[in-house]
Amino acid sequence: MVKISGKFVIIGLIVLTFIANCGRQKIKPSLPAEERMKIAEKMFRDEDYLDAKTEFRIIILNFPGSVISAKAQYMYAECHRELKEYIIAAAEYQKLLRVYPNSEYVDNAQFQIGLCYFKLSPKYSLDQEYTHKAIQEFQRFLEDFPNSELVAEARSYMYKCRAKLARKFYRNAESYRKLTFYNSAIIYYEYVLDNYYDTEFAQKSLVGKANCYQKMGKSDEAIKFYQLYLDKYPKGAGARKVKSELEKIISDNS
Repeated sequence: MVKISGKFVIIGLIVLTFIANCGRQKIKPSLPAEERMKIAEKMFRDEDYLDAKTEFRIIILNFPGSVISAKAQYMYAECHRELKEYIIAAAEYQKLLRVYPNSEYVDNAQFQIGLCYFKLSPKYSLDQEYTHKAIQEFQRFLEDFPNSELVAEARSYMYKCRAKLARKFYRNAESYRKLTFYNSAIIYYEYVLDNYYDTEFAQKSLVGKANCYQKMGKSDEAIKFYQLYLDKYPKGAGARKVKSELEKIISDNS
């Protein structure tokens, strides 16, 4: 085995440090905004978000109110987003909307605010504060920028948020149903049907509601909602089961 002395290890580290420092570009404090922006953008493209963030911040502070400062503000927020610092990123996008309301980046900034909250949204069983915030911000985006290229994507994210909330209430309903607390279950099923009718859990809630009435011996109500399901979702995933239950109720009551 070849032994390497501590002296050679230290020399090697010094050489590596020297090479790394040579690779970094020294930026003059008096560099014009346009030149500094080019350097900062290259850092961003190279995924050097920490250093890029510093350079964008210098532009913001030294050239307030300018067009290039508006771009720097947007890119500064982008750096935080790339670093997964979503709360800070959302605040910086908000600052762009407030300080540069006529900037070309405002629609992207509003979209990214919604996306930041979407990224912070936890699984359905936990507190959904950020999910609600994401919906609010995406809704604001859709209202303010109806012609943006990001409209379809914003709607997609909104649907995912709504589906997550629907799932939370549907699971609550299912828990009550399994515990035979049918009236409580129906309240949650109805909440899903009233507020999240565009999600997959609306279908499931309609079946669950009908099943609760069936279990409670309220045949007329059960038939009514099973039939409603077949009318609304004739090719739905639960159609076969619903038909079977419907036939069973009618047979038992004939």
